Amino acid sequence: MSKTKSPSKTKQAYQFIEAHSDEFSIKSMCDALGVARAGYYAWLDHPVSDRAQEDARLLKLIRASFTASHGIYGAPRIFLDLRERGETCSKHRISRLMRENGLQALHGYRIRHVPVSKAPALIPNLLQRQFTVSRRNEAWATDITYIRTWQGWLYLAVVMDLFSRKIVGWAVKSTIHQELILEAITKAVRSRRPRNTLIHSDQGSQYSGDAWRRYCKANHLEPSMSRKGNCWDNAVIESFFSSLKKERIKKRFYADRETAIQDLSDYIENFYNSVRRHSYLGGISPNQFEDAHRRRK
Repeated sequence: MSKTKSPSKTKQAYQFIEAHSDEFSIKSMCDALGVARAGYYAWLDHPVSDRAQEDARLLKLIRASFTASHGIYGAPRIFLDLRERGETCSKHRISRLMRENGLQALHGYRIRHVPVSKAPALIPNLLQRQFTVSRRNEAWATDITYIRTWQGWLYLAVVMDLFSRKIVGWAVKSTIHQELILEAITKAVRSRRPRNTLIHSDQGSQYSGDAWRRYCKANHLEPSMSRKGNCWDNAVIESFFSSLKKERIKKRFYADRETAIQDLSDYIENFYNSVRRHSYLGGISPNQFEDAHRRRK
């Protein structure tokens, strides 16, 4: 009794027969190589296996999701994208196809650990790293980062609702004066109408001045401050800035501030808040998370 050929051996035999079909008869080559003529003709009609064809179809969907995420989605988030489209493939299959085709998600930056210091004298740390809250406007976090352009530095201040990780207010300026943070928090207040909301920041001079405290008091905000030099006390905002820089800013060097502002607006409003899948939120965007919460209520 002859041994059954492995699929790869059979395929090689079919390829040999096709390559030499002008020199020898199909029947004689099939007999010599121990394969059936019917199988060879079926292979001619469908030379790629069903699984390989399915892999090729899935790869197109994977590339589309990967490209739409600006190259930041790995297999877990692309799996969620495909599942929403009705696909039933496994996460391991997506991971394999990405690996085989050189689709590698960008990695984040490490957060530098700073030894814990004493609490600030002006405003205490009321948040105490309690980054998980149960309702909208219960606690916000805010901070400033900088973006380099050929025209000079651009400073970005953001305000995040810790409930949904949504950026509810942001502002950009060419200087890091207090007007920057007041504009960002004003946008957040106008869009969310907070009441007794904790607002957490670091000990930057912009957040420790009288103008900041007066604004908070007038708008039902209770200030909280990280300990000096301790980035972990505001880790959620640090994580957002890390995502922003690796997913968008790291890929560009802006010709001027206006170009950078337009790109920041696109990232925050059209991508991060609207469609970017957030692992903390169960793989959906901040806007989707808040919409789902409203429907449940």
